[in-house]
Amino acid sequence: MTEPDSSKIQRSYKFRFYPTSVQRQQLAIEFGHARWVWNTCLTWRGHQYRVHDKCVSGVDFSRQLTFLKKLGAYGWLGEATRDCLMQKLRDQDTAFRNFFAGRAKHPKFKKRAHTQSIRYCFDHRHRGKIKAWMAGQLVLPKLGALKLKWSRRPQGIPKMVTVTQDGAGRYFISFMCEETIQPLPRKPNGIGVDLGVKDIVVTSEGWKSGNPRHLRTYRRLLTKTQRRLSRKVRGSDRWRRQRVRVAKAHARVSNTRQDWLHKLSTALIRQAGFIAMEDLNVRGMMANRRLSKALGDVGMHELKRQLEYKAKWYGREFVQVDRWAPTSKTCSACGTVQKAMPLNVREWTCPDCKSVHDRDINAARNILRLTTVGRTGSDARGGVYQPEVAYGC
Repeated sequence: MTEPDSSKIQRSYKFRFYPTSVQRQQLAIEFGHARWVWNTCLTWRGHQYRVHDKCVSGVDFSRQLTFLKKLGAYGWLGEATRDCLMQKLRDQDTAFRNFFAGRAKHPKFKKRAHTQSIRYCFDHRHRGKIKAWMAGQLVLPKLGALKLKWSRRPQGIPKMVTVTQDGAGRYFISFMCEETIQPLPRKPNGIGVDLGVKDIVVTSEGWKSGNPRHLRTYRRLLTKTQRRLSRKVRGSDRWRRQRVRVAKAHARVSNTRQDWLHKLSTALIRQAGFIAMEDLNVRGMMANRRLSKALGDVGMHELKRQLEYKAKWYGREFVQVDRWAPTSKTCSACGTVQKAMPLNVREWTCPDCKSVHDRDINAARNILRLTTVGRTGSDARGGVYQPEVAYGC
C-alpha cells in the first residue's frame, strides 16, 4: 500500500501579542474609527433605503468618506489606517449579502464593550514586511513590529491579518496561510463514536473520555466575580474593571474547553482511519432547561467541526449516521430493537441473546455497524474498515 500524498490546505492561525503603550493608543484609534465607519455607513444605508428607496454599497460610502476627510470637522479620520476603514466597509457588504441570502441576520451596530477587530492587508510587494516576516516579526502600518507569542511558525505568508481585542482586554492576531500538510499513516480500522454528558466520547472499542466539566471547575470563580460585578454601579470605573475580571474568568473556561476538545479530536483522528459519529440535534437538545447548561459545557458541535476538518487534513474519513437511528435500543450482537430505553438505564441485557450491554458502548458499536454496512458487502459488525474503499487505492 502506497503512502498518502501531501496536500495543500488553508490553515488559520491565532496568536496573542502584547502591544506597547504607544501601540495600544494607536489600536484604540483604529478600533474607534473603524467602529464609527461601520455604524455611520449602516445608518446611511438605512436612510438611503427608507427615504430615497436606493440600495447603496460600501463603495458608495467610501466616496462620502473621502469627502469627509477633506473637511476640518472630520480631519481626525486621517489618524487611522486607510485599509482598516476600507476593510470595514467590505465586511459590511459581506454581512448584507449574507443577510439577503438568508444566511445571517441584519447587521447590527457595533459597541465599544464588545470584541473589537480590524483587518490589515499584508502587501507582499513590501520587501521590508516580507523580510521581517521571514525573520520572525510581524510589522503592521502605524504599529510597527508586534511582540507576538509564537506557539509555532507558519510555513506560508498571509495576505490578510486581523487584529482583535476581546472583552478581557487581550490582543490577538489571526491570519490564514496556504501550507502543505502530510497525512497520517493509513489505518485499516474504524471506530464508532457516541456523544454524551457523563462521558463526552465513548468509542466502539470501549474507551471513555470522561467529562472534565469546565463550568463546574470554575464555578466558584465565576460566581464570585459576577456577584461583585452586580454590586458595582453600572458605568462606573470600578464596574468597568470588574467587568474585565468577569470576562477573564469566562475566557479561562473557554480556553480550557477548547484545549481539551482539540486534544480529544486529535486523539480520535490518530486512533482510526474511519470515524463514524451520530448526528445530534444540538440546538433542539439545548431547549431542555435541565440539560442545557451541561450540554453547552460539552461543546458537541465544536467537536464535530474539529473532527471534520482534521479528517480532511490527515487523510481520514468522517461520516455521520442518521439522528433517528435507534442506536441505544438496538442490540449490537443480534440486532434486536427494544421498545423503550429510558435515560436512567445505563446497562441492560438483551432478552433474545442474553448479551449484557453498556448503553454508550452498545450505541457506539451500532453507529459503526450502520456506517460499515454496504462497504464490505456484508453486515460488518466487527468494525474492520476496508482501506481500498476509503482511499481509492
